[in-house]
Parts: sequence; structure tokens; C-alpha cells
Amino acid sequence: MTYKAKPLPEVKLPELRQIGKPLRRVEALGKCVGATVYSGDYYPTNLLHGKVFRSSVPHARIKKLDVSKAQALPGVACVLTADDLPASILVTDMPGQTGQKRRAGSDAPVLAKDVVRYQGEAIALVAAETLEIAEKALKLIEIEYEPLPAVFDPLEAMKPGAPVVTPPDNIVARYKVRKGDIAKGFAAADIVVENTFKMPYIDHAYLELESGVAWVDDQGVVNIRVNTQVVEHFRSIALALGIPQNKIHIQGTLLGGGFGGKEDITVEIFVGLMAMKTNRPVRLEYTREESLLAHGKRHPYIIKHRTGLQKNGRITAAEIEIISNSGAYVYLSPYVLLYSTGTAVGPYRVDNVKIDSYSVATNGPFSSAFRGFGAAQAAIAYEQQMDECAKALGMDRLEFRKINYIRTGDTTCTGQVIESAAWLEECATRALEALGEKTPPPNDHTVIGQGFSSYMQSYGRITWLHDTSHAWVSLELDGSVIIRAGVPDLGAGQISSLCQIASEVLGVPMERVSVYYTDSAVTPLAGTSTATRQLYMSGNATVMAATTVRNAVLDRASKYFEEDPSELDIADGKIFVKKDPSQSIELAEMAKICAAEGIKLNDLAMFKAPFTDPIDPETGQGRIWPDFTFGSMAVEVAVDIETGEVTLLKSVACHDIGRAINYATATGQIQGGAAQGLGYALMEDVIVKEGIMQTRNLAEYLIPTSCDIPTTQAIILESGTGVGPFGAKGIGEPSLTPAAPAVANAVADAIGVRIHELPLTPERVLKAIKSRK
Repeated sequence: MTYKAKPLPEVKLPELRQIGKPLRRVEALGKCVGATVYSGDYYPTNLLHGKVFRSSVPHARIKKLDVSKAQALPGVACVLTADDLPASILVTDMPGQTGQKRRAGSDAPVLAKDVVRYQGEAIALVAAETLEIAEKALKLIEIEYEPLPAVFDPLEAMKPGAPVVTPPDNIVARYKVRKGDIAKGFAAADIVVENTFKMPYIDHAYLELESGVAWVDDQGVVNIRVNTQVVEHFRSIALALGIPQNKIHIQGTLLGGGFGGKEDITVEIFVGLMAMKTNRPVRLEYTREESLLAHGKRHPYIIKHRTGLQKNGRITAAEIEIISNSGAYVYLSPYVLLYSTGTAVGPYRVDNVKIDSYSVATNGPFSSAFRGFGAAQAAIAYEQQMDECAKALGMDRLEFRKINYIRTGDTTCTGQVIESAAWLEECATRALEALGEKTPPPNDHTVIGQGFSSYMQSYGRITWLHDTSHAWVSLELDGSVIIRAGVPDLGAGQISSLCQIASEVLGVPMERVSVYYTDSAVTPLAGTSTATRQLYMSGNATVMAATTVRNAVLDRASKYFEEDPSELDIADGKIFVKKDPSQSIELAEMAKICAAEGIKLNDLAMFKAPFTDPIDPETGQGRIWPDFTFGSMAVEVAVDIETGEVTLLKSVACHDIGRAINYATATGQIQGGAAQGLGYALMEDVIVKEGIMQTRNLAEYLIPTSCDIPTTQAIILESGTGVGPFGAKGIGEPSLTPAAPAVANAVADAIGVRIHELPLTPERVLKAIKSRK
């Protein structure tokens, strides 16, 4: 079928000088020439090397732990166990909260003391003069386990009598949504479609491994140089180390990828403990094998959909059950589940909804944050369900969706009103139009399929967390600009976006703007680089601070020109009269005048997200997020029906991002997120058997290379309706969400049968083809 996009709704975005331009990012040159110093590149003098002794079994009582031989090894500076710790509290609840109470039962031990609950759990720490000595010391630690009953399947873990991982019943979180009358909705249906979809553990597989260095300075401050997504972890680190919060100094670095895997505490407490014990700098960097074993994974999910439909294509009811596997500890599972629950219906208008969702503890690897944060798993289910509904009705997949797409002013399944543009049809038709007609198959054993998906994804944190962000902006006397904001940059251009924003507001070239970031003692706290929140939160804070400085300068310049401030503008480092640009003064000269007269040329701004109460626990009704990004992705695949191999031929993604701050950066986020989602669909799978990980390295855990996927064509729409700076919406996480379901739908289109479990491996494809025959 040929698709033709209609003209977009009329949007009048103001002309801007810097915003939207594909300017070179401030950190780009250092990365390109190898000058950037990442956390793993830091080697202070008198350095010790740390290693972690971990559990080799998924659930057992520790009968014996003897570290004496390791301690006696020449070159070993210390060996620490749970008995040596000032406190054994590892805070795993939502990081960076502004005064909120931790969820009861969410803490985990820093080091296991009596019981280990998953393979890879930390038991002891070693610091030694060399890495080789530290590794040798690990082998000298003697441990004896008493195996305990274990459970690995969340469905089994929910049953009465199952081994208890998290008291009282292994259910670490549950939600329910009740909207409308579900019985009435199904009674009005002409047909009911039911399906169950499954998704696996997957790993972040970032380029840069977890690493950090800690040392105690002459004031007794524990300094930690680390690659983290959360500066505010210093509070939880202080709790674990048993010292005041003002005695922890986090010095964050640029990250070589995070994707949520560095949102939790990784090495920080370990290096801090060893540095305090030895009074020497201690460095710890995970190997790839250790990283795969030790950090949180994307949650495995089982999602059941039961959808009521009328013959005209209208959805009358949606009943959904969601079960996620939290693994051995709670971490962020309750919040990931909330995101899945709140987006379970997808970007569709459904008046009658019943959702029951559960996150269940097992003795598997713990699950936590991952790009898409539960909304990605929800989309994999609801978009495959939408294709199956269209098939059951004999309708075109897009036409069916168009009947049900949510629109501005409608409410989500939790009753939250859609306030910004919901350009779902606009994105879907453009993605499909760009995908074009099907490629002719090259031979008689290859079939071609096309699929697409639409999605909705929040940006900004849960509104009852009462999120805030700070930014400090200063105009210097030479006309240059300094920004200070504790923003961790994951490689997505977070700090460069702040520079481009300040450049626009203050009318200076971007190369005249510098930014200081990710330092708990130097930069104002900007909150976590999670939830696609930094552009929204810190971007708005930067606009506020820069605008205050701009207004102060223009107010003084109005006296100089004898013009109202509204008649003045700033560009290219000059203040000028709009109606006669020849009347101008250098910004630097006006800065000097202001300074001489005591006019303040800096400002610390705090931006607040909407503050709301939690959703109703009985109905799930209420606001959850500040706003949503909407978009679609379309792909074409070739399937070899003899081998089951799936080859991606074409990929197109279309997103309304409100307004692009940097067009090149936004394009890169769309293409990068798509690549990660395509890997999710076809190959990524952390295989765990009876609690033991089978995919311990990148030879066994497969991720896509440039040979496996085409470059995604990025189509950027700008409605200008976002709540970010200049009307921007978030795109960091949303770019991943539609990719996997688009591939699943394309494969189903090619082979004529639905595969209900990811990844779509050749084995599963062949099995599906045989079942069809």
C-alpha cells in the first residue's frame, strides 16, 4: 500500500539564531582527537587497585568466609567484608529525590553478609598494589555455601509456597488502573483479540565500563572521580560510608554511554570504603565480564493483552496484565513498572481499561533502569497487539490506528490530559511514505516484510517526585559566558545543549560559552541524567538564569541608547537597536559598565517540574509525567525462510520533538536509539539458566554492528508544543521505544505468523514458519 502524508498543521516557530542549528558540540573535539579524560583514564600517584569478590551461586547461605590468606598476601593493602563496614545500606530507591522518603524494603546490602541472593552479588573487596595481586588475592578467599531453595520464573515466584526472595510474597510492586466500565466495553465489542508477549533480560553493553577512583584529602573529604548518571548519589554514598554528606565530593566525568546502567550506584561505595580504610587512592574498573554480571538489566516482561473491538475499528475495551522480573533486589523496579502501566494502552483512546501489573522478585540478576524505562516493553506488546487487531478486522494497519490515535485534549488510561501536540498520524504517514514500496525479493527463499509502530513516551520525572534543577549563568567582563550545572553528560550532548541555549539567550557565539558540570562541590545540583529530563529541566533552568542576566544587561543598555529594553537585541556579541542596528555597543563593554555600577551579571536559577500527588492506588487515576513525545518508526526486513535469518533492509523514524535544540544531535539520538532498539528485537538476550548467566561476554551476548543494521533515516517534526526550552520535547529515550515492535511487525508481515517472544532469532523464526505450515 502506498502512503501519502498530509500537510502538517500550521506552526509558527520564531526565528532563532543558534537554536536548531547543527553546531559542533563543545565536547566533540576532545572526543574525536582522544583528549577527553574518562573516569577510567585517571591514575593518581600511590594508587591501589581494587577488585570485588562475588558470589558464584544464585541463592545460598554463607557458611564460611575466610579472607585471612588474601590479607596475608604481600602487596594486599586491605580486604573488606560486611563485618568491616560502618554501615551496610545500599540505597537502591529512585536516586536524586528531593526530600522524598525511600520506599520501604528497597535497600540492599553493600556486601552480602549471611545470604547471597543472585550470582554476582558482592561479598568482599580487595585493594592491592597491583591489579595482578588483587586478582590473585580473590582466588585466595575461601568460601563455603549452603544452597537455599531458589526461584527464577516470576510466575512461579508469585505462587503460594514459592521460595521467598523479597518478603512477604516476592511482589515488590503492584499497580492497578481502572477507567470506565470494562465489562460494558467488552459487551459492546464485536470481536475480542487476546495475545501474550514476552521480552528478555538485555544488557546496556555501553562502550565505557564502570570505573572510578577515590581518595581522602587533607580535609577528610572522600573524593570520588566516577562515571555516573547521578551526582546526587553522594547522599547515599555518605550513608553507606557512615560520614556526613558534606564529606563526599563527586567529580563526574563525561560518559561513554549510560543508558540507565550508570543510574544506580556502581563502584562509588566500593572505592570509597577502600580509600577510607587504606588512606590511599583506590581505583576500580570492571571487566566486561564483570560488568555483564554485576549491573542491572532491562526487566524481562510478560504482558497479556485482551482487546475488545467493533467492526468499524474502534477499540471498546483493553484488559492488560503485566508481570516484570525484578531479580533479587528491588532497585528501580517499582518505577519501571509504573512507566509500563501508565503507557500500557499505548497512544490510543480507550474509554474502558483494566490493568493489573506486578513486579516480582526472583533469584535472577537484578533489573533496573534501561533506556525506555518500562515504556519500551509496553510498546513491544501494545504495538504487536494493534497489528493483530487490525488483522482480525481485515483492516489496514495504519487506518485502524488512525481511528484510535489519542489526540490533544484526550486523556491517557490514568486520566492524564494530553496537553501538547500528539502528531501520531503525521509521524506514521511520513515514516511509511519514506519507507516506500516493498523491495522485490532476491530469490524464492526470501520473503520481504514491512512493519511500523507508533508510541508515546514521557520525558521528565514522575511528577510526585517534585523534581527540580539548578543552573548558574554568568556574563564575564570580556563578553564570554560561563555555565555551572551538575549535569552528567552521557554522550547525548546534554552539556552542549545548555551552551547552545545560553548562546541563544545572551547573543554570543557558542564558542564563547564554557560549561562546568557534574561536580557535587562546584556545580549547582541539576538532578539525574535519566528519564529524558536534562534538556527539559536543566535546559529550562539555563533559560531562566540566562534570561535574568540578559534582562539586567538590556535594562542598563536601555539608558545608554535611550530606548526601551524591548527595542534592543543582542547578537554576535553586540547589543543593538532593532530598528537601527548601526547603533550598537560590544556586549563586553556593556558588561564592564554594569560591573562598575554594581549590576549583577550572574544568576542561579531553579526550575521546578509540576508538583503533584501520587495516582489513586485503587483506580490508578492521576497525573504521572510532565509531558509526552510521540512518533513512529517503519522498517523493512528480508527473511530467509530456509535459515530463519532476518536482514534489516530499511529503517525510518519520524518523531515530533517539539523543537530541535541541535539538529545534528537530535538526529544522532534518533539513529542511536533506533540501533539499540533494533538489536533488542533481533539478537540481544542475556541468557540465564537456573540463575547462572550464560552470556558472559560480547562474544556470547550479541549486539548489532554497523554490518547488521541500516542507517535509520531520521525525520524530525517540530510542533513547538513541548514543555522544554523553546518548545522542545525529549528524544533520548523515545528514540528507542518504537524500534523493536516495528521489527516484530515487519517479520510477522513477511512470514505470515506472529512470534510472541523477543529476540526474533533464526531458531524462533524457523519454528514459527514450520508452525504456520
